[in-house]
Amino acid sequence: MAQNLKDVRRRIQSVKNLRKITAAMKMVAASKLRRAQSRAEAARPYAEAVQGVLLRLAANAQGLRDPLLAERSGDATLAIVVASDRGLAGAYNANLNRAAAQKLAGTSRPQVVAVGRKVRDFFRHRGVRIAAEFTGLGDEIPFSLADRIAGEATRLFLDGQCDRVQLVYAQFVNPVLSRPVAVQLLPLAREELGGGGQGAARQRGAAEGEYIFEPDAEAVLAKLLPHYVSVLVYRALLEAKASEFGARMAAMDNATRNAGDLIDRLTLQSFRVRQAAITNEILEIVAGANALRG
Repeated sequence: MAQNLKDVRRRIQSVKNLRKITAAMKMVAASKLRRAQSRAEAARPYAEAVQGVLLRLAANAQGLRDPLLAERSGDATLAIVVASDRGLAGAYNANLNRAAAQKLAGTSRPQVVAVGRKVRDFFRHRGVRIAAEFTGLGDEIPFSLADRIAGEATRLFLDGQCDRVQLVYAQFVNPVLSRPVAVQLLPLAREELGGGGQGAARQRGAAEGEYIFEPDAEAVLAKLLPHYVSVLVYRALLEAKASEFGARMAAMDNATRNAGDLIDRLTLQSFRVRQAAITNEILEIVAGANALRG
C-alpha cells in the first residue's frame, strides 16, 4: 500500500508539471494569436481592393484572353494545402488534410503542394505525389513566401501538369472557430472578375468613365492576374496561421483543464490509498492484541 501511495503522489506531481507546461503554451498561443489575427484581418481589405481593380480591368478587357483564365476539360487536380509544421493544435491539421483528401478524391493525377510538415507527411504516407513542399514557416509569414508558392502552382498549371489548382486552408472566424475552405485558384473564375452579365456591364461603364489603361486593359490584366494569385495565397497563409494559433490555444486550454480534473481524481485516489493503509495497520494491531490476549 505504501508503494502504491508513493506511485500516486509521483503521478500527481507529474501531472502538475504537465499542467504548468500546457498553461504556458496556452498563454504563448494567445499572445501570437492576437498578432496573427490582426495581420489576417488587415490583409482582407487589400485582397478585396485588388479584386476591385481586376473587376474594372475585366470590364475593359474584352474577351478576357489570358492563360490563367483558360478552362480545361481534364480533371487533373493540384491542391495547395496549408496547415502547420507542428501538432498540439487539436483536430486542426486532421480536419484540413481530410478536407483536401476529399477534394482530391476521384480526380486523375492528384498532387499536392504541401505547406507545412503535417500536410507533407499525411499525403506522402498515402502515396499522393508531393509536387512541392514548403516547411519551417515560422510565425511571421512574408509575402515572398506566398509569391513562391503561387509561382510554383502557376508554373505547374501553365506547363499542363494539372488542369485546375485548388487552395485548401482554414478560414479564421474567431479565436475558437475556424473552418476548412477550398477555393479554385486556377483557372481564375471569370465570374469573380466580372466576366459577364449586368454586373459586368455596370462595372464596365464605371471603369470606362474613371480609368485610362496604358498600354491597354488586357496588358495590365496580364500583369495583375499573377499578383492577384499571390495575394489569394498570402491571404490564405495569414488566415491559416491565425486559425492554427486559435486551435492551439483552445487545445492547450482543454489540456490544462483536463489536467486539473485528473489531479483532483488522483488526489482523491491518494486519500483512499492512504486510508486503506491506515485501516490495514489498525487491523493488524487489533489482530496482534487479540492474539496476545488469547
